[in-house]
Amino acid sequence: MSMKILWADDEIDLLKPHVLFLQQKGYTVQTVNNGLDAVDAVGKEEFDIIFLDENMPGLNGLETLSRVKGITPRTPVIMITKSEEESIMEEAIGSKISDYLIKPVNPNQILLALKKHLDGGRLVSEKTTSSYQQQFGRLSMRLGDRLTTQEWKQLYDELVRWELELSGNPDQGMTEILRSQWSEANELFSRFVEKNYVDWVNNKGNDVPLQSHQLFKTKVAPLIDEKQAPLFMLLIDNLRLDQWRVLEPVIGELFKVVEQDQFYSILPTATQYARNAIFSGMMPGEIERRFPGKWLTEDAEGSKNAFEEEFMLEQLKTLGKRVKSSYHKITNFAAGKKLAENVANLMENPFNVIVYNFVDMLSHARTEMEVIRELAEDEAAYRSLTLSWFKHSPLLDIMRTIAEKGGRILLTTDHGTVRVTQPSKVVGDRNTNTNLRYKHGRNLTYEAKDVLAIKDPAQGFLPRANVSSTFIFAKKDLYFVYPNNYNHFVNFYKNTFQHGGISLEEMIVPVAYLKPR
Repeated sequence: MSMKILWADDEIDLLKPHVLFLQQKGYTVQTVNNGLDAVDAVGKEEFDIIFLDENMPGLNGLETLSRVKGITPRTPVIMITKSEEESIMEEAIGSKISDYLIKPVNPNQILLALKKHLDGGRLVSEKTTSSYQQQFGRLSMRLGDRLTTQEWKQLYDELVRWELELSGNPDQGMTEILRSQWSEANELFSRFVEKNYVDWVNNKGNDVPLQSHQLFKTKVAPLIDEKQAPLFMLLIDNLRLDQWRVLEPVIGELFKVVEQDQFYSILPTATQYARNAIFSGMMPGEIERRFPGKWLTEDAEGSKNAFEEEFMLEQLKTLGKRVKSSYHKITNFAAGKKLAENVANLMENPFNVIVYNFVDMLSHARTEMEVIRELAEDEAAYRSLTLSWFKHSPLLDIMRTIAEKGGRILLTTDHGTVRVTQPSKVVGDRNTNTNLRYKHGRNLTYEAKDVLAIKDPAQGFLPRANVSSTFIFAKKDLYFVYPNNYNHFVNFYKNTFQHGGISLEEMIVPVAYLKPR
């Protein structure tokens, strides 16, 4: 079916060659020579796009545009004008034209505008599909290599880029191929972590990545300087790399991204472990020894991250950063609004920490609430929901104020999440923790091929609940299910977003340094 064009111009007879050119290209073109006839035509039938002369006698182009948009607000309108006056262009753009062309126009300009606005989505989709097909083999070959920690970061970054580019692509075959390649990558990454993790946390070997407990010392502390603008460490809990990528354009309107990188979350990739490690500069087992009573077991009542500010202040002192600072944890909308109203007062401090918990709450809500599961049924929907929240959140207001006041931001997270699809049976006693991606306890029974097992917690700098405690971490997109009521829990948790185990999405997470524009 050919595309239908309405072309309104008081000199339409002079444009006959252009009309014939478009008809030869397969377009259907209806012409009128005044604004009233254009409005009348739009009221009678649908058009795919409208060309509108700005300088017509009687009802001029801008007036015609206003009436046309009142009838068919979503139809793209391209304004054609002899004038290059800025005021006319601003008024036209403010009236929601899709594009404008300056007379005299040539047929190829017209054709390009049509392809841009009518075929743009299809052409971009085809180009993206073609580009991914060309890169598929190269990515597969890279997966066959023995990758370093840095190369895994680069490969994951590339997979995220393709995920975003192919998202919404009508060719679902390409998306399925990418997910298959992603699954292969997570299988190989899990083996890589299983082989090297204990060496990493013991700082052995020549390929030790930046990890949670080293983040503050390496990325945050060097930026704290009383002679520079105040630094805000903004930690958005549970933020995946793909979520950062979709937030980045919005944040980019306020801040320049001076530097961005990824680091490796420690295991378990869970808030209690990873975030306490960030603020203390220690592994969990070291926190347990260094701060008696301040590392709570998972079955204990109360917040497991209640001492982050104390840990942070102690680390500042250890690193020689004796500056005035503040710490704020935001867990609900009201607290976010209150901080947004008062954030300007924090500019007197050389250093401020803001922990924002929304994304973590979203992932938990998605598991428990059917309506959230429907709104975020897959990775693309999960990103979309995150972006929608951010655009209307107090956090964006907070960041806007920091930018206006000249503050700097070190934005990061503690861990990511993975959408789990495959159950793995595990058996433990009643003291075994409830997390779906990692377990610790005595006498655990599990599928060895599905997990990284650390039987001596001291080797992984993990807290030791008792002498015979073992930690197991689920690989790739597996989730632990007990044999009791097995089918119910398999169905309940399948395709939910979980954290605590080993996957690219959970372990390789973003950190970015931002300066105001």
